[in-house]
Amino acid sequence: MLNNDPDKLLKKRPQLIHSENMKVRSHVQREQDDWIVHTLMLSGYDVPFVYKRKQRYQNLSGARVNLSYYPSHQVTAGLEFEIMKVVRLRRS
Repeated sequence: MLNNDPDKLLKKRPQLIHSENMKVRSHVQREQDDWIVHTLMLSGYDVPFVYKRKQRYQNLSGARVNLSYYPSHQVTAGLEFEIMKVVRLRRS
C-alpha cells in the first residue's frame, strides 16, 4: 500500500517527481487487455501522464490533482514518445 506522505516516497526513490495542485486539461480512459489505461493532459505540459486501473474512474477534466510520476518513453508505430508514468494520484 502506498504511503499518504509523498516525501517518504521521494526519499526512497530519487528519480520520482512530485507535483501538487496541477490542473487536468483532459482525461481519456481506454481498455487495454484487462486494464483501463488513463491518460491525463495537464495545463502547462505537452507530455501525457499515463496510469492504469482495473476499473473506470470518474472524469478528472478540470480537476486539480497531486501527482507522483516517473519520466518514461513509449514506442507507438515505431516512434518513441515521452510520457510520464503516474504511480500516485490524489485529487487536491
